Amino acid sequence: MLEKVGEFMGKLAKLVTAGAMVLFIMLSGCETGQENTERSAMISSNEPTLQAAGNEIVPARSIVVGFSQLGSESDWRRANTRSIQEAAKETGIQLILENAEQSQEKQFEAIRAFVKQKVDVIAIAPVVEKGWEPILREVKQVGIPVIITDRLVEVSDPSLYVSYIGSDFYEEGRMAGKYVMDKLLHAEGPIGIVELKGTEGSTPSLSRGKGFHDVIKQNPNLQVVESEYANFTVEQGNKVMRELLERRSKEIRVLFAHNDDMALGAIEAIEAYGLKPGKDIVIVSVDGTRKAFERMVAGNINSVVECNPLLGPYLMQAVKEMLDGRTLPKRIVTPERIFTEVTAHNELNNRMY
Repeated sequence: MLEKVGEFMGKLAKLVTAGAMVLFIMLSGCETGQENTERSAMISSNEPTLQAAGNEIVPARSIVVGFSQLGSESDWRRANTRSIQEAAKETGIQLILENAEQSQEKQFEAIRAFVKQKVDVIAIAPVVEKGWEPILREVKQVGIPVIITDRLVEVSDPSLYVSYIGSDFYEEGRMAGKYVMDKLLHAEGPIGIVELKGTEGSTPSLSRGKGFHDVIKQNPNLQVVESEYANFTVEQGNKVMRELLERRSKEIRVLFAHNDDMALGAIEAIEAYGLKPGKDIVIVSVDGTRKAFERMVAGNINSVVECNPLLGPYLMQAVKEMLDGRTLPKRIVTPERIFTEVTAHNELNNRMY
């Protein structure tokens, strides 16, 4: 390839007078990703583009993105991570990924490591909303732009990050609430609802809960009798639902789970208790994973609100546009829908996660 570049430059040199033109030629290639097992970092990279500087071909530095992922607590999160890795590889962006394992402190450590490595952009999927202002000010001082993904951060200065890419969690909660309102419109009250919330202090848990409650309060027959945190996991969904059934089994007619994994765990608990999920207890969840759709087809879940984890293409496109000098919207919201047991069968094969 370099011989072809030399021949091409020789031909151009014959067409112009010496010193009349500065020539830049860009070529690109690919190399495989590398894995840093000591720090659980997963790296996707492409070979740097070649640039012509005078008569010498030198490698140009590729874009480097440091991404702090909050964990791997669910099928949704694992799909989110894969999407970001694959999009980085496809776009030729070098990705340094750190899994914080649900620890904000580990996220701070990863971000400071990214600063030392002088990455071009830092992307963060924050564990919780609060506590980010000091670390984001550190990053701003060194001039590295920050993009927030999936979950929001609560800061007094919005200039501490460039853009947020993710879902409208409040609207997801509203969609779940509307489904319950319509499903039980003519049912006799009171109708007891239990709510399985995710990580305490996280954006999805706060906003989905608010959206749901804002809708169902329009019908006084709908009453949330218990609302408990289950950390977005199957195991905690099962455990907390068992406890709720022991206390409230005669009252519970609806379960609203803030994600599919908690709903799947709760279904196991409901079945073990001798009740029929989807019939004895109406179940509404959020995410839209294949496992949840399979449960909808089986009649165990009544409705699932989609929460799109495939944010990789959006993130990498935003990185490239930002570094090209374009202005990004402060909020980039991904399109999402609600599915029911009636439509689940047709959509099942389209699930990518």
